[in-house]
Amino acid sequence: MADAVAEETELAELVRGARYVLLDFDGPICRLFAVRRAQDIARAQVEWLDRQGLGSILSETEREDPDPHTTLRLLAEQRRGSDLVVEMEKRLTAEELGAVGTAWPTPYADPLIRTWSAVGVRLAITTNNAPEAAGRYVENRGLSDCFHRHIYGRTQDLELLKPHPHCLHRALNAMGADPAAALMIGDATTDLVAAEAAGVPFLGYARSEHKEAALRSAGAKHVIDSLEPLLTVLRTRP
Repeated sequence: MADAVAEETELAELVRGARYVLLDFDGPICRLFAVRRAQDIARAQVEWLDRQGLGSILSETEREDPDPHTTLRLLAEQRRGSDLVVEMEKRLTAEELGAVGTAWPTPYADPLIRTWSAVGVRLAITTNNAPEAAGRYVENRGLSDCFHRHIYGRTQDLELLKPHPHCLHRALNAMGADPAAALMIGDATTDLVAAEAAGVPFLGYARSEHKEAALRSAGAKHVIDSLEPLLTVLRTRP
């Protein structure tokens, strides 16, 4: 019981101390691939690579990876600057844009974002997804004003995907933010590694035991399975 109380206190201090919040997109804000699953897109990417005669660049484990960014990143490493990389990135962007209309909002995300914005905390999205997809989603949800165009996503330089801290650095620099006064909320170990590299405190969001175990194994100190406690902290702040 004492440990639980201490963790709640630390979480409240983490939330109340943040003057800037960097949110990963797919996970903390929404479930982007709620209808067409991410693993189905990843499988289609592998099949496309096979048709190009490049399936051998993937190990068996990589072929089964459910994250579409894994295949894209590996192709970019193997065929840097090639038309194939450009084509796969375009295909993934199209999938992401197509998924926006059927994305499921993460429970409590919308009111949390609006409340954070209302109390003067500056918000940004830092994601490996296409920034166009994140921008379209928040516009559809009426949340654009909460971010003031601070949406930093995948660029043509795929070496800068998280775990590289590039998108976090862009957000921090654009907002003039002290990393120590910021908070990154993400659901993947790549988010944690990027936050650590940028010097930003991290809060893990995990909607499954598997994700929580992965985050804690990677060193995440604070992991939540719901955004509701964050909203409660903000609404009861002194």
